[in-house]
Amino acid sequence: MEKKGKFVRMTLVEFTGWLNANRFDRQIGVIQNHHTYIPGYAHFKGNNHIALCESMERSHLERGFAEIAQNLTIFPDGDVVLCRSFNTIPAGIKGTNRNGLCIENLGNFNLGGDVMSDAQRKAIVAVNARLLMRFGLPCDTDHVVYHHWWDLDSGQRTNGSGNTKSCPGTAFFGGNSVAAAQAGFLPLIAAAMGAAANPPAPPQALFQGEVNTPSLRIRDTPGVAGTQLGAVANGARLAIYEVRNGWYRIHPTAQRWVSGRYVAKRE
Repeated sequence: MEKKGKFVRMTLVEFTGWLNANRFDRQIGVIQNHHTYIPGYAHFKGNNHIALCESMERSHLERGFAEIAQNLTIFPDGDVVLCRSFNTIPAGIKGTNRNGLCIENLGNFNLGGDVMSDAQRKAIVAVNARLLMRFGLPCDTDHVVYHHWWDLDSGQRTNGSGNTKSCPGTAFFGGNSVAAAQAGFLPLIAAAMGAAANPPAPPQALFQGEVNTPSLRIRDTPGVAGTQLGAVANGARLAIYEVRNGWYRIHPTAQRWVSGRYVAKRE
């Protein structure tokens, strides 16, 4: 995990843990899929995920946006960067932003452009699947949508007619039409949702604990150098999944740690 300001780079596993561990205030009803076009694969150096997001934000600010347009960016290596807060409406598709969540997939996926890597392909499918499951949405073309399906002037859905962008690309999972999405994209997402719906049994807690200090910090690593993610109040009951150097992991999969000095074991 890498953080710089609001930008947080995660692996797919880390993103899944983050998504399941957080609550969101805004109702999400549509998952938007885009491609960045520029920057593309030629600009990605393998370690400049956040720098590219910062450059996109500067471009968006110059265009009059309040901040970077997208909530998420998915990179060629399969890593995911959190950009705009999930609780903030994106600037993705005129006409369907209010309940939308905007994914930008880094690359130019028009015919003749970038050839999508296998890692990015798998991550795009997995992220869409996890978002649909997290927000209780069906896997169909009313809830997984492409920018190409909306008219840029009216903000009305036209399914590709009128003044539209090619986004997310004429070669995106077989094309940017509704029929192409139904044939080449949604079946992959549905399969990923089925696999995720039947995961291995979750880890069992080692023991239960009770916080015995007014406010106990939660950190992303077991130590005081870890970034603070939040806090739990005195008397809170915690399930402990791992003990490391006097620190307790309080989430079955995510890296959420508290100091064991301030947690009393309970039956």
